[in-house]
Parts: sequence; C-alpha cells; structure tokens
Amino acid sequence: MISVDLNLFATLRSFLPDSPKTMTVPPGTCVMDLVTQLAIPEEDVKLIFINGKKEALSYVLQDNDRVGIFPPVGGG
Repeated sequence: MISVDLNLFATLRSFLPDSPKTMTVPPGTCVMDLVTQLAIPEEDVKLIFINGKKEALSYVLQDNDRVGIFPPVGGG
C-alpha cells in the first residue's frame, strides 16, 4: 500500500473521507481510481495537481504524492 496526501478544493470538499489528508491506496492506483473511490463525478474534476505539477486522471500515484483536485471555477 502507498500513502497520498489528499486535498479537495471548493465544492469537492464534501467528498473528503472521514479522515482527510492521508489516504492509503494500492500500488498502481491512478487519479481516476481515486476519484471513483471517493464517488466524485468525473465532470466535477477540472484540475489535478500532483506535487504542485498539473497531471491527468491517468497519472499513477506514487508513495507520498500530494494530490490536489479542483472543480471547474466560475465567475467573472
């Protein structure tokens, strides 16, 4: 198992598990697997940052990755 530091922003915060921040997932887990596990609708995911770098849903998580997931942002 690997550990990742999870941060969900804005409207996605409601999908955080009971013990937010650190999640344990099996090796080979990609961001899309994490989104599915958390029951976040894929269309609600706009930006993904891993260790401060923009990544795709297909990114395979590594031990101690810092994961930030952002929804689409509106306004003007």
